[in-house]
Amino acid sequence: MPTLNLPPYPYKLSKKEGKNFIFDELRKKYVALTPEEWVRQHFIHFLIEQKGYPKGLLANEIQINLNGTKKRCDTVLYNRDLTARMIVEYKAPQVEITQAVFDQITRYNIILRVDYLIVTNGINHYCCRIDYEKNTYYFLPDIPTYADL
Repeated sequence: MPTLNLPPYPYKLSKKEGKNFIFDELRKKYVALTPEEWVRQHFIHFLIEQKGYPKGLLANEIQINLNGTKKRCDTVLYNRDLTARMIVEYKAPQVEITQAVFDQITRYNIILRVDYLIVTNGINHYCCRIDYEKNTYYFLPDIPTYADL
């Protein structure tokens, strides 16, 4: 797997029937090791260990219903009252972060109405804050710590 623009961590790998798996700390199980999953696991570890996000408030593969279609948010951060606070969308390292990627996460936000959106391919990370009162958003210079949310 490629080197990412994220701190390394002691990930756990396994192999079954010739396929590689990585342990997902949030789902508490091994999942198929794809380039996108490699990014997800590194980014989750970064949020928890470097940015102070509580592991118990993060969840992977959250299903939502968007216009009658089932979609899955890659990672959602919840408030302590279990309302959604942030959506994170992952792409494989070789996937360019384009407007289409932001359009995808913005569609998910129609349902969840979170304060923060993050898009990352493990190399480039983008975080924006939604201002619902002014009906606008702005990009942050860095991924905020949990305490700064």
